[in-house]
Amino acid sequence: MKENIIVKASELFSRLGFKSVTMDDLAEAMSISKKTLYQHFKNKHAIVQECGQFIFDNVCEEIHAIKATAAHPIDELYLVKAAVMKHFQNETTSPVYQLQKYYPEVYQMLKDQEYDRLGEMVQSSLEIGIQTGLFRPNINVDFVARLYMNGLRGIRDVEIFPPSTYKIESLFEAFLEYHARAIVTPKGLDILNQYTAKT
Repeated sequence: MKENIIVKASELFSRLGFKSVTMDDLAEAMSISKKTLYQHFKNKHAIVQECGQFIFDNVCEEIHAIKATAAHPIDELYLVKAAVMKHFQNETTSPVYQLQKYYPEVYQMLKDQEYDRLGEMVQSSLEIGIQTGLFRPNINVDFVARLYMNGLRGIRDVEIFPPSTYKIESLFEAFLEYHARAIVTPKGLDILNQYTAKT
């Protein structure tokens, strides 16, 4: 039952936001009593924490699957962006917005895992980009990977980029182009221009 609650709550939180969904909403959606919910979770915060981790784990798995099938590292950047965008919205109902604003300790817990879980993948992509002639051979892979991960965190910071003013998709597009243009070779730039021309 606990696993079913996490799956259903994660679906609701992803669609409506972590603050927007109440315990009553969840109980009704699952056709169970609130008492049953509290048998498995001491409070809503505990559900948010487990669901946040569940969603994050799924996103990581999705990104690793993309890495295995992407045609090249530039393709990977844009495929990952498309996948991640499914978890973002621009309104204050955005799950990420609500997590950062109303459950900052859960947001920080997930943020602390990002580089450990995804940093190696970013470094690997940079190295493949160098080997295939898409990225400049003289880039510092560790530095660029950390800068990229930090930039992704930065554009999701609602204090720096409030959702009422900045659309997250536009921020992702601008950041990806900014990141890629700093490291591509002329060969890589030709491919990058094909992607940016579509947006």
